[in-house]
Amino acid sequence: MKALIVYAHPEPKSFNGQLKDTMIAELIRQGAQVEASDLYSMGFDPVEGAKHFQHRKRPDVFDVQTEQRHAYEGGLSSPDVQAELDKLLSADLVIFQFPIWWFSMPAILKGWIDRVLVYGLFTSRRRYNEGVFAGRRAMVSVTAGGPESTFSPRGRNGDIDLILWPLHFTLHYMGYTVLPHFAAYGVAAAIRYAGISAESERLNAYKDELRRYIERIDTLQPLRFNGWEDWDENGELKPDAPSYSAFMRHNS
Repeated sequence: MKALIVYAHPEPKSFNGQLKDTMIAELIRQGAQVEASDLYSMGFDPVEGAKHFQHRKRPDVFDVQTEQRHAYEGGLSSPDVQAELDKLLSADLVIFQFPIWWFSMPAILKGWIDRVLVYGLFTSRRRYNEGVFAGRRAMVSVTAGGPESTFSPRGRNGDIDLILWPLHFTLHYMGYTVLPHFAAYGVAAAIRYAGISAESERLNAYKDELRRYIERIDTLQPLRFNGWEDWDENGELKPDAPSYSAFMRHNS
């Protein structure tokens, strides 16, 4: 198995960095070949723009999808994007490791998605359950500052499943089989009091839990998403189709 870890945290010694190192070690122990994209240390530019396209199809106006597809299909993608595409296209499993910042991912990771998941890699038909990465797996591992209870369906920070749904659905959009997320909660408080043995033990327990999670990754039940067969010609759920998302439901 070939695995790619896309890591987004500016501090190598952070708990996110420790989780990244933990999963790399466990994957290698299982015999996997592992690559990592450390976005901050790479200095990855998250801002899409005309400067990244040296051979424009339309020099008169910058249209992102037009230029992304032209570059991708012509082998003209910028070196930083092409390097990431090469990693993705060779990986059987991709894992995203990042902290939840402002109820979402760090901007550098969103920019990586904007620039690397280029139009051409997906098309109007080649997406969802017919996407280019069909048959490959993806998962998300996150840290959160608040306690786990605050990320429950009734929690003040909002349901963690809904917070992560945009990224999960993006991965499904690209064809991936999406595995359940891993989350470590209360990390901000634990780091502030890292000298207290109870907090250090709690962080170490999360690393042990992640090791066990990766160890049984082949047995995890994937998340469910709607596919092409569930939508009508208007892109709405058919009356008899199930709904696998709180953001997509039948009319009441």
